[in-house]
Amino acid sequence: MKLITFELDAPAGPVERLGALHEGGVVDLNFSYARLLSEKGQARAQTMADALLPSEIMAFLALGAEGLDRAKQALERSGKNPSEGPRGQRLRYGEKDVRWLAPVPRPGALRDFFAFEEHAKQGSKRRGEEVPPQWYEQPVYYKGNHREIYGPERTVPWPSYTRRLDFELEIACVVGRKGRDLSPEEAAAHIGGYAILNDFSARDIQKSEMICRMGPAKGKDFATGLGPYLLTSDEMGDADNLEMSVYVNGEKWSSGNSRDRYWKFPVMLSHVSQEETVYPGDILGSGTYYKGCGLDLDRWIKPGDVIELEVEKLGRLRQVIGAPKAQKHLKYGEAPKPASETRHGAHR
Repeated sequence: MKLITFELDAPAGPVERLGALHEGGVVDLNFSYARLLSEKGQARAQTMADALLPSEIMAFLALGAEGLDRAKQALERSGKNPSEGPRGQRLRYGEKDVRWLAPVPRPGALRDFFAFEEHAKQGSKRRGEEVPPQWYEQPVYYKGNHREIYGPERTVPWPSYTRRLDFELEIACVVGRKGRDLSPEEAAAHIGGYAILNDFSARDIQKSEMICRMGPAKGKDFATGLGPYLLTSDEMGDADNLEMSVYVNGEKWSSGNSRDRYWKFPVMLSHVSQEETVYPGDILGSGTYYKGCGLDLDRWIKPGDVIELEVEKLGRLRQVIGAPKAQKHLKYGEAPKPASETRHGAHR
């Protein structure tokens, strides 16, 4: 199932809903399940649906297999249902009739790994080093800012303090069940689904932070892209052989495959869970493949660029790079002008 979080206008302000892509449209799962319960004679159908199939993805994921089974029932019934829920709610929309948010707009945690060996090797080579042996002993990650998540078709702000904004094409797994001290086998059953992740980086700031043996912090924490949908684990099947491609302004910049990861998601999730509890909605990023970012390519994006990340089965995540704002406080570097204000649109 392809799950999305979408937004609608309402008298009291925007409202978020949980939906599923189906037959070229978006089905409101909560309202569709309420309609199903109503048809079965349930007197308080909407109240029951709010508990059994919530309209918010974090609460939905916490239900585990039972929630997914109900969602499948609602989706199957949606084609046969009337167009309205038990209280007159709309059940179906066109894909372009709603505002898509990140499938998990407010994850409880964001951990991003460094799982592709060739990417690690080439990074070490640029620094004149070897990959440290510790890289092969455990999957390493940093903790990102889970409050700055950008969904599909969003404009991602260019941080005022950087001259070197970069993208990274990654795959994210989303935790579907609470767990602790999981074995890799157990961890595999705790993965709720997968999505495309864009790990944006201020490379000049990140470099300064890492030289100080801290971070990344301001080099990463301003934005992470996620979307366009969450593909549930039962539909994903094998996540270790997916074609991955980067497009900038319609031009293909690179391609790779998820099979090149040294560390697999069950091992990464197992590692995180040792002496630490993982929760539904927590996100784990894979890191990028070699040449899945501008740093590996020595090719840099600029304000106004359209970044499209494509992964087999997971769709295409499209986002636009915004113009840099004027620096207000600390001046770490010199932000570039928009392409329209520079000769040939080049970086200064």
